[in-house]
Amino acid sequence: MEKRIINPWQWQAQSAYQQAVEVQQASATLYCAGQAAIDAEGNPSTGDMRAQLRQVLGNVEQVVTAAGYQCRDIVHLRVYTTDTAALFGEEGCFDVFTSWVTRHGIQAAATMVEVSFLAFEGLKVEVEATAVR
Repeated sequence: MEKRIINPWQWQAQSAYQQAVEVQQASATLYCAGQAAIDAEGNPSTGDMRAQLRQVLGNVEQVVTAAGYQCRDIVHLRVYTTDTAALFGEEGCFDVFTSWVTRHGIQAAATMVEVSFLAFEGLKVEVEATAVR
């Protein structure tokens, strides 16, 4: 697989995403359902945004690796949140996301969408991922 990153601008670099990722000669693609802060027994988190985001990213990582991929194979992320201010605001926790992306060497296009609710009451963030190898 060959990956080419396209960034006609540089302002997005601080947000840990790319404007576009071109993949050539891929052998397989993994489309992950949205991962929320739900434990292995199916119990939704009652934690704050920071705690939920950590669990969400851990769940994404677990699904990706269980499928035989690595997080660095992720080429697209879609983040859904019920509270943009809690995610991006002054006391937000977007650093959890950027640290995770950096730690895994992920170069992915990304989209963030604010929604009015997620699958279970109290959930604040969900992340979809697409990985290619």
